[in-house]
Order: sequence, then C-alpha cells, then structure tokens
Amino acid sequence: MKSYLVKVGTLIDVVEKKAKKEMGILVEDGWIKEVKPFSEFSSQYEIVDYNNKVIMPGMINSHVHIGMDPVRNSNQREEMNDVELILYAYQNMRQYLDSGVTMIRNQGTANFIDLKLKKMIERDEIQGPTIIASGPSICITGGHGHRNGLESDGEDACRKSARYLLKHGVDTIKFMATGGVMTEGVEPGSEQLTAGEVQAIVEEAKKAGKLSSSHAQGSKGIMNVVQAGATSVEHGIYLTDEIIDGMIEKGIYLVPTLSAVHFIMENGIEGGVPEYAVRKCEKVYDSHIGSFKKAYQRGVKIAMGTDAGTPFNLHENSWKEFELMVQHGMTVIDALRAGTIVAAEMVEKDEFYGSIEVGKRADFIVLNENPLENITCLKEVEQVYKHGKRVK
Repeated sequence: MKSYLVKVGTLIDVVEKKAKKEMGILVEDGWIKEVKPFSEFSSQYEIVDYNNKVIMPGMINSHVHIGMDPVRNSNQREEMNDVELILYAYQNMRQYLDSGVTMIRNQGTANFIDLKLKKMIERDEIQGPTIIASGPSICITGGHGHRNGLESDGEDACRKSARYLLKHGVDTIKFMATGGVMTEGVEPGSEQLTAGEVQAIVEEAKKAGKLSSSHAQGSKGIMNVVQAGATSVEHGIYLTDEIIDGMIEKGIYLVPTLSAVHFIMENGIEGGVPEYAVRKCEKVYDSHIGSFKKAYQRGVKIAMGTDAGTPFNLHENSWKEFELMVQHGMTVIDALRAGTIVAAEMVEKDEFYGSIEVGKRADFIVLNENPLENITCLKEVEQVYKHGKRVK
C-alpha cells in the first residue's frame, strides 16, 4: 500500500470555486483519501512538499484529434498506415500528459487508434491521459471529415454505422451534423446529416448508455443535434436563442473550441494554411465569438476543448483555450471548471475525476503561479500526477 501526504501551498478547489491555503492531500494507492488543512494531519506520512506551489486538478481537454498533427495542412497525413498513425498518435498523447492534461475526449481518429491506445494505458503498458474514445466519426458521403470518417447516407446507414462503432467499444459516438472549415468544398453553416439521420445516431448511443457528440456549426444542423438530445455540441458557431433554450432545457453541453479558428487566423495563408480554410474562418470568426459569449451569459454548460491537431493548434497548448475563454468574457474560475469538473461531468466521469476531493483519483498538476491570478501560467506546468503517480 503506497501512501503519501502532499503539502500544498495553495489548492484550487473547483467545486467550492476558491483557492485554499496550506492544505494537505493524502494519497493512497492512487486515490485521494483525505483533503484538509495540513496542520490537521499527523506526522506519520511520507511528505511530498509543494508548500510554495499551487495545485489544481489535472486538466481535461474535451475535443482533441490524437491522430492529427497540427501541420500546415492537417489532411496531408491521411495516407499513413496504422503503424505510422499510432506512433504519431502516441507522441501527441504524451504531449497532453506532459502539459498537465490527464484526460482527453478524442473526437475522431481513423482505425480505432484511440481505442487501442486507451486499452494499453488501462493495462498500464504505456503512460498517457485517460481517454474517452470515439473511433472514426460518422459523416455523409463527401461531407466534412469524410477522409477518415464513416460515410453514411440515410437513417438506416447511420444507425448501422453507430452500431458498428458501439461494437468496437467506443465511449462516445462522434458525428458531423454540418460542414466545417478543414474540408475543402463544404461550408460550415450547411446542414449535412439530416434530422432523421442525427436522431438515429443519437438513439443508438442512448440505447447503449454511451455519449454522443456532434460537430455542429450551422444553425439548422445544431438544432437537429439539440432536438435529438445529443450529449454535446462541438464548435456551435451559429447559435440562436432558440438553440440555446433547447441546450439549457436538455442539459446539452457546448465545447466551443475557440483555439481552432484562432490559430488559423493567427497564421493565415502566409503561414501555409490552405486558402479555403482561412476564408471560412474569416467568415465565421465574429459569429463564433458572439455565440460563445451568448451561450455563457445564458448559462449553457461549457466544457473546454481545443480541437488540437488542426493547423498550428498544438497538442500541448490546452492552456490557450483557457486564455481565450477568459479573453472573451468567461470568469477565470468558470474557465478552470470548464477544463476540470464540468468536463468530467459531461463525459460522466465526475464520480472519480475532475476535482481534488475524497474518493477521487489523484490526478493533479503542480504550478508555480496561481491560475486564478494569471491564467497563462497553465502554459508552464511543473509536475503532473495521474492516479497518484508522478508522470511528467
């Protein structure tokens, strides 16, 4: 039985929404056994001293693509074989862990690479973040994400694809309700999967007790997702008041992925981003920010996700999404919650993850500064603990 006592200078409590001074965390076999003022513990434990540091829960990035590298054109590696793909995915996955992300929700990777890595992590054969795996996404023929997705047309075909994913053991079914930025020849605002096709996919996920998440940017496509009752809307560029009402009523989460558009706009054609992607980002940028602000102000549940793997959107840069959410009106504590406890709730893992509380896994990160005072300090994570083990 391995136990130790962490001496904490400042503890970020994302449940009570405040910082606590001079705390102690008792860890036993990878679980949190006690959390209370350090002075209330006896002297019998081995002490890990972070008295001059700040500790918060491990970050949870709810929208990543571990099979994609953020090269100038993210589609250029589509012809990789499984060996190449899994090696790149493993490298990307390690970047999350080293940067303080202890859980990821993968949102579309070919050939079930994410599931294979997830099983290896669970068997303790390799180190990596906890993975919520989707396998490949469901899309229409020639639609957004078709290069690595399951092309499915009609309700029966979509239902069969959903069942195919469930057969392989995915945690969440990802589907493309609308067009998107990184697929040439489609527009972000356009509806792709029909309302009936979306309904069939979400029904299959619900019957199996699984999550469902949808790339959804245009209003009509987003409404299809909301009416079907999916777990989350990804991106949500063109939200309306009616859509927001439905999301609040049904408890549907928004994962805004502000980083994706930000990095494309920042680097542009001059940086090597395809012209069509830059054009589409310029078209949607203001609506994307406006929808995020409106959703937050209205009380939609928001989880942090970066869409990492899109151009210049690095896998180790989860910190940037926090910064962007704060820049566009979210309070710092709400941003931190979006990337910890709220994200854990969305993927139904909050019983054991997302906060530093008794009975939860000892997933936490060590910082030199207080993120409540300087959110960009998340860029420099000193140490990372997953299931009680130091893994950085």
